[in-house]
Amino acid sequence: MSWAALDQMIQTQFPTVQHLTPEELATWLEQPDQPVLLDTRLPAEFAVSHLDHARQVDPKMETFESLGLTLDIPIVTYCSVGYRSSAIAARLQAVGYSRVVNLKGSIFKWANQGRPVYRNGQVVQQVHPYNLLWGKLLDSKLHAYDPR
Repeated sequence: MSWAALDQMIQTQFPTVQHLTPEELATWLEQPDQPVLLDTRLPAEFAVSHLDHARQVDPKMETFESLGLTLDIPIVTYCSVGYRSSAIAARLQAVGYSRVVNLKGSIFKWANQGRPVYRNGQVVQQVHPYNLLWGKLLDSKLHAYDPR
């Protein structure tokens, strides 16, 4: 699977979801009005590394009241490559959240570009590769383990 094929698949399956690039998110995170970052990966993936100040949420989450977020708060969703987070973004939009965007390429593109990921408040150089297929899109030197 290539990034182009993945992006096309995500756009086809989640046509209402808007995306921002890692560069755009990095710029936004330097501003005072920062978005809420929702990491839609599994707890084991989040435990390896995540974006700074991200909140881990269940990728199968259907109701969002437990998040305690207003419908107009800016939210950025991400996962490994953008598929699971696009699904959550679409569900958030469907129930009325008006400022939801997905991080295009998610944590893999973010880390591949040398941007920081965190574990226990410290910058680390590891990302959970999710599985053998998606792990091919993550720079092998960042793999936390061999997904085979």
